[in-house]
Amino acid sequence: MPSRIFPFANGYFYHIYNRGSEKRRIFETSRDYQKFIKTINYYQYLGPKPKFSHYSQFQKFKPDPSKKIVDIICYCLMPNHFHLMIRQLIDGGITEFVSKVSNSYTKYYNTKHNRVGPLLQGEFKAILVESDEQLTHLSRYIHLNPKVSLLIKDLDDFEWSSYKEYLGLASGFCAKEKVLALFKNSQSYKQFVLDQADYGERLEQIKHQVLEEI
Repeated sequence: MPSRIFPFANGYFYHIYNRGSEKRRIFETSRDYQKFIKTINYYQYLGPKPKFSHYSQFQKFKPDPSKKIVDIICYCLMPNHFHLMIRQLIDGGITEFVSKVSNSYTKYYNTKHNRVGPLLQGEFKAILVESDEQLTHLSRYIHLNPKVSLLIKDLDDFEWSSYKEYLGLASGFCAKEKVLALFKNSQSYKQFVLDQADYGERLEQIKHQVLEEI
């Protein structure tokens, strides 16, 4: 699969992914997963806002939508890697967003787990989404990761992705309208994600190809 695409174009969607250095785990505890989710929510905005260390204030704060540098379309966090689908809104938005997220989370993780050095394996990878069909299939691929990796049996039980947000079972911050607009409703999207008995096997093959490049 292709790696980094330059330049990132405003208004376009990209699959962003990376994994732990030396394939190590990057999420050890529920708190780690929660921290990363808070981090991506926080750094999608520029401009004045409460400090990240005061995240509880940020949750009550209403950021200015015009200050967003990216839209987070969907995400999934796995024990040793993560997937994001994001849309760039301003020049340099993706690079700035991923840099701040990576640096902030690495600092947190190293402090909490008493380690030093890089946590993630080199530069993040990015693939351009070129059609609505690719957009829907990529969202399915991202959301199915924990199931095809046999982490869980029921996707409704997985806490560390935007899947339940897409189904209206949890609140969140994803700009999911572009994907859901291509379906009748959230249940139609759920059926699309879970359809095709052999799809999980094909996704697992795709995932191995992707992760070999990280």
